[in-house]
Amino acid sequence: MTVRKAVLTAAGLGTRLLPATKELPKEMLPIFVPGRNGPVLKPLLQAIFEQLYDLGVREFCVVVGRGKRAIEDHFTPNWDFVERLRSSGKDSLVEELERFYRMIEDSSVVWVNQPSPLGFGDAVRRARSFVDGDFFVCAGDTYIASRNGRHLRRLAELHRRTGADATLLLKQVEDPRRFGVAVVEDSGEGGILAVKSVVEKPAQPPSRTVILPFYVFTPEVFRALERIGPGYGGEVQLTDAIQLMLTEGRKVRATALDGDEVWLDVGTPEGYRDAVLLSYRYAMEVSAGDR
Repeated sequence: MTVRKAVLTAAGLGTRLLPATKELPKEMLPIFVPGRNGPVLKPLLQAIFEQLYDLGVREFCVVVGRGKRAIEDHFTPNWDFVERLRSSGKDSLVEELERFYRMIEDSSVVWVNQPSPLGFGDAVRRARSFVDGDFFVCAGDTYIASRNGRHLRRLAELHRRTGADATLLLKQVEDPRRFGVAVVEDSGEGGILAVKSVVEKPAQPPSRTVILPFYVFTPEVFRALERIGPGYGGEVQLTDAIQLMLTEGRKVRATALDGDEVWLDVGTPEGYRDAVLLSYRYAMEVSAGDR
């Protein structure tokens, strides 16, 4: 896996989760992940960061907006707090925190501000100066529970093998209207999917195949983002930039989520409820299997 940089977007307002997200960014809502002694609660964005780190990513750009100071504070090591926990005999908690802090200190984390919520595409566009090659884009409010971050590794390997300008992660759903939707066909490259068209939140979806917010791009995506205007909801949509790339003949490839990989979307109260339950069940199964 050769992708060493990641852009994490964490600038959304989280209005559908109010009042819980008035002071706590939705990207900091806790989910369960597998731990050495059983399920462990971690903020969503930390769980995504750790998956990427475990794959070898060491350079991160986090795009934040107003009211997101809690994220920067969480990603700032506090070794005095670790020592207080240790002196209180809370060794199991110390171990998890120390591991996270060592990851942060072993990484370069750049913070970029999105002053106004102008869309996912605008958030990615603001990371332009950070990027000098292929890079991940991951939304901070969605998590895929998979063994050893397999979904991200698969994305990166497919991107390298095909030489695509954009590589997407897809899933079939019953109602795709609140997502970006893709039309795909077999590329003839060993089961890899060729993306023919994409559209953001269509009233009449052309397929049931939705785009999950995990991507690998070349810098070509920034040239597309600079040339599109506001789209759905009056915001700059990453989906529209991908469609422009397709229109201009750029290669866009995709892979589907595997059946044992669990998609957690915390964008709505119902989604967050399901995310907590599903993540606990998954963490219990993985933790038990590792013991």
